[in-house]
Formats: sequence, C-alpha cells, structure tokens
Amino acid sequence: MKQRVYLETTIVSYLTSRPSRDLILAAHQEVTRQWWGHRRQNFDIYVSQLVADEAGRGDSEAAQQRVEMLRGVARLRVTDQAVALARELVQSHALPEQGVEDALHIALATVHGMDLLMTWNCRHIANAERMPAIRMTLERCGYDPPTICTPDELMGESP
Repeated sequence: MKQRVYLETTIVSYLTSRPSRDLILAAHQEVTRQWWGHRRQNFDIYVSQLVADEAGRGDSEAAQQRVEMLRGVARLRVTDQAVALARELVQSHALPEQGVEDALHIALATVHGMDLLMTWNCRHIANAERMPAIRMTLERCGYDPPTICTPDELMGESP
C-alpha cells in the first residue's frame, strides 16, 4: 500500500516557479521537480481546498500554472474538525498566530490520516524546533501525527 502524502502549497509553488538565482532556493526547486517527475507515482498524493486557494493567489499567470498543476490531484475537505485542531495548534503556541493557515495544513493532513505532510515551509511547519510542540498537541488531541518532511527526504535510495 502506498503512503498518503499531503502536499502543502510551497511544493506546488516550487514546481511551477521560474528557477531562482538564490542557490538554496534553486536547489529546493530542482529537488521538488525531480521528486515530482521520478518519485510521486510511489505515493498517493492529496491537497486541500486551502492549497488550491493559496495556489490561486498572486500573479495571474503564475497562479494559473499552479492551479493547472493541481488538476487531477485528490482534494481533502476542510472540515470543522480540522479547523478546530488548527485553532488548538495556535492556542497551544505550537504555531504562532500568524501561522494559522500553516496550522490548518497540519490539521488537515492529521485529521484525514495522511502518512506524510510534504512542505518547504521550514519557518512554521518543517521546523525541528516547533515539531515537538506540534506533535504533542496533535497527540494530546487524540491524533497520530503525520511525518512532516521536505521532498529531499522522500527521494528514495540512491542506486
């Protein structure tokens, strides 16, 4: 059985954006493209309406590319349960108040039983300093947290 992966919006953004001049950002973009092209078929991929909404923001041409990339990807519903869990992540200070949408991504992946949450958002989501508080809050609320990771952590074994 394939692992279920929730893609947070940064993944879609990195897939469709012009190559960055920033070396680290360019490397993240390339790893994301390699994962999408060579590894995604090994996983069941999901996004949410939140991802679709965020992808549709900003420059209209870039937004159109992001929205097109999401065509055919399974969507998870934003439920009252996920909204309440996101609120708890912020109220418990696992995430800051300005990270409410990030909390909702974590909550959606959790409530829908995703195995993995893939993101390049290392400020609020894939942040080793925040992960213990995130995990503790999710477990205290009765959930089995997804593993939060970046695409380079899912590239598989090298030949």
